[in-house]
Amino acid sequence: MITQQLLVKAAGAVVTGFVGVSAYEALRKAVGAAPVRRAAVTATEWSLRGTRHAEGVAESARLKVADVVAEARERIGEEAFVPTFVKADDDDNC
Repeated sequence: MITQQLLVKAAGAVVTGFVGVSAYEALRKAVGAAPVRRAAVTATEWSLRGTRHAEGVAESARLKVADVVAEARERIGEEAFVPTFVKADDDDNC
């Protein structure tokens, strides 16, 4: 009895899956692959733009914090240091 109910439910799931796959394949053939690619490219474009915007906002925040720290050091009498970039010599690290 339980086995028969299980088989009926399994058969229903298989039929539902088959109908879903058939509908997907028919839609894919009717529409083609180009819209899917365009959608993927558009989504990637949006994510790249969002990433670049976030990087700009982060850099702006970093500069504002650096200004606040410099002003605070100036108020307490410390000299504000100028950030410098020192290139490491890779030959010495071997």
